[in-house]
Amino acid sequence: MERLRQHLLETGYTIDGVRERLGSTAASALAREELVPALRATAELDPLGALIRLWWLGASVPSRSLAPEVLESGLVGVDGGQVRATVHLQPWETGGYVVSDRKVRPGDPALRPDHVVGAGGASSNLAQLVTRRPVGRALDLGTGCGVQVLHLAGRAEQIVATDVNPRAVELARLSWRLSGVAEVDARTGSVFEPVGDEQFDLIVSNPPFVIGPGGGLTYREAGGDGFCHDLVRRTPRHLAPGGQAHFLANWLHVEGEDWHDRVGGWLRETGCDAWVVQRDVQDPAEYVELWLRDAAEQGTAAYADHYDRWLAWFDERKVEGVGFGWITMRNSGTLDPVVRVEHLDHQVVLPVGDYVDSVLDAVAAAHRADRLDAACLRTVDGLLDERVGLPGAEDPIRIVLRQTQGLRRSREVGTVEAALAGVCDGDLALGPLLNVIAELVGDGEIPDADAIRPLIAEGYFLL
Repeated sequence: MERLRQHLLETGYTIDGVRERLGSTAASALAREELVPALRATAELDPLGALIRLWWLGASVPSRSLAPEVLESGLVGVDGGQVRATVHLQPWETGGYVVSDRKVRPGDPALRPDHVVGAGGASSNLAQLVTRRPVGRALDLGTGCGVQVLHLAGRAEQIVATDVNPRAVELARLSWRLSGVAEVDARTGSVFEPVGDEQFDLIVSNPPFVIGPGGGLTYREAGGDGFCHDLVRRTPRHLAPGGQAHFLANWLHVEGEDWHDRVGGWLRETGCDAWVVQRDVQDPAEYVELWLRDAAEQGTAAYADHYDRWLAWFDERKVEGVGFGWITMRNSGTLDPVVRVEHLDHQVVLPVGDYVDSVLDAVAAAHRADRLDAACLRTVDGLLDERVGLPGAEDPIRIVLRQTQGLRRSREVGTVEAALAGVCDGDLALGPLLNVIAELVGDGEIPDADAIRPLIAEGYFLL
């Protein structure tokens, strides 16, 4: 593996190297799973082009075009002078490599039940969410191809990785060896079973969150959203004091039930501070189509039957939609945990992990702060005051505070809150400031300091 790794690096088989070699048109097409432009771009079978065709595109390559390090890796099969990869091997954004089963494409045989999916958008989304602070012990729950470990290496003193699928652990070990990541404690078993009563400073998981009747694919399907609920419920006992957990999840939107209450209820029983963000919602048909495409079932004889059976399963449960998002938990050790559930579908500053700790701090501080009128607030950096009004009018029709950093939230406010944002510098207490503002821009009635708590929780003011 070390010899192969050196060969891949020397040949330029990296994220930047592949993108430059393919060119913008072929790279963009490849992102849409269209292979023809990339096959044309690598037709000359130069050393890098041959590796792209073999490892990324899954095409056969003449053995004479490949180095001994590739032929002797044990990750290819040779038949009559033609070489075909037995796995998918892709460079990753950390500078390492990820080994998984070959990508499934239309016309390919059905996936094996223990299929190990490669790294993709969900993997990147989770890595972007995880806190960047150094930790002692980290757990990658359901490691799959091992991609999250590549992101944790260097930030965690000890990494434990688990998966219920023995084949996933096998391929993850190859990913780590090819990426130069050593001393990962890999264990096989379901959910928290492999770690017993151990505790961790950081837990990350991209679990099998796909919701449906089940099709036997271990890497993605776990029935209803009860699996994610159970994962959240069992996490607190494995979090060390101050420890955090970050998960991707799906949840159901059920007729007559508010999804905020549904998912928030999962967290309120944990005793942890928590932050839930819904990033997207799909109707049942969109959702089914997405995951049937993921399994390359479009165009197959079973497609219509599977589609119909999945929709019937949703109808039986009165499902109106499925939400996608992330869940963050912190073992704050308080008897008064706070849970925030919100929908954010606009673009945010990435990586969220750079400031996720401050988001949790703000939510907790706004909830727990005593005597808010005595607190000294400071307006967050990069806050804009946007006003809309009729030409020549003395007062605006609408005032919006808009964040240009972090989560980029926006909120319509009144003249008092807008004036407060203009004068808060951390030197004066909130109560006296509100007194003065009420006299200048209000009707003389002093606003309640507690009314500012939502603006603190959402990061407009720092406490």
